[in-house]
Amino acid sequence: MISIPPELIRIVVGMIAVMAFVALNVLILVYAERKGAGHIQRRPGPYEVGPHGVLQPLADAGKLMGKQLLTPKSADPILYWVAPILAFLPVLLLFVPMPFGPILTVQDVNLGLLLILAFAGLNVLATLLAGWSQNNKFGLLGAARAVSQSVAYEIPLLLSVLCIAFQYGSLNLSTLVEAQGSWPWQWNILCQPLAFLIFLVSAFAETNRAPFDLPEAESELTAGFHTEYSGMGFGLFFMAEYANMVVVSGVCTALFLGGWKGPVFDGVWWFLIKVYALLALIIWVRWTYPRVRFDQLLNINWKWLLPLATANLLATVFLMKVF
Repeated sequence: MISIPPELIRIVVGMIAVMAFVALNVLILVYAERKGAGHIQRRPGPYEVGPHGVLQPLADAGKLMGKQLLTPKSADPILYWVAPILAFLPVLLLFVPMPFGPILTVQDVNLGLLLILAFAGLNVLATLLAGWSQNNKFGLLGAARAVSQSVAYEIPLLLSVLCIAFQYGSLNLSTLVEAQGSWPWQWNILCQPLAFLIFLVSAFAETNRAPFDLPEAESELTAGFHTEYSGMGFGLFFMAEYANMVVVSGVCTALFLGGWKGPVFDGVWWFLIKVYALLALIIWVRWTYPRVRFDQLLNINWKWLLPLATANLLATVFLMKVF
């Protein structure tokens, strides 16, 4: 008989759970976003499909899956369809080292933080391929914006993460969570508040969320890099955006908010509470603040975030060396 390694079984089961978790979160976040937008704008939001519109995300998913997949005549057909797949599939790998609980991790990777940062960079490649391959001026402008935005904001994001990594001498997310206490004053948000703010602002830009959603600015570029996509081509980009929101919220929770630790009964529920609180903040910001201009977006990074992140990293290294 062929014996299957227990680690392989754990990874397969974990990836199935991750796919279910991502799909469920997309449905929840679509409903939460539309309801949040409705209440902020003093209207009910989805209301007709199911009680208070709770089944609207399922109707939207059915509509997207039922639409015909069309390829523009002038597009590069291979790259055109590789782009949405490349946008979504790597996101699943980002959940592998995520410490949901004391023993609730798909695979405890020593370089888990590095794995997340490496595979997260593939999203900008997918955006570039999507905008360039469709041979559409709006798509090309959106792709160019996405590349310059991502390259700019990855630097302060990385520097803010390095502050925590240097502080504890590890890139293992589980180790970084274990190093924090159960009470809020023992979390890294208090000893690294500047790194937390830089990470949060950079996360908005890296996930193309308002007020930094320049690559798909509807009022300027129709839909930017996914202008020509319909059906599940658009659906994969849509799912990738919400999955990336969950990833950045999970990493932020592990690095700065104590992960699965809480004042009473540590466990996965604390991790999820913190993640959904950050997701609520992301949704609230989208429907509260106007979109910035592209020159303002780059000025925020190069004139403010990058110098502050560099100074904060140097201060962290100096204090670690001294004390």
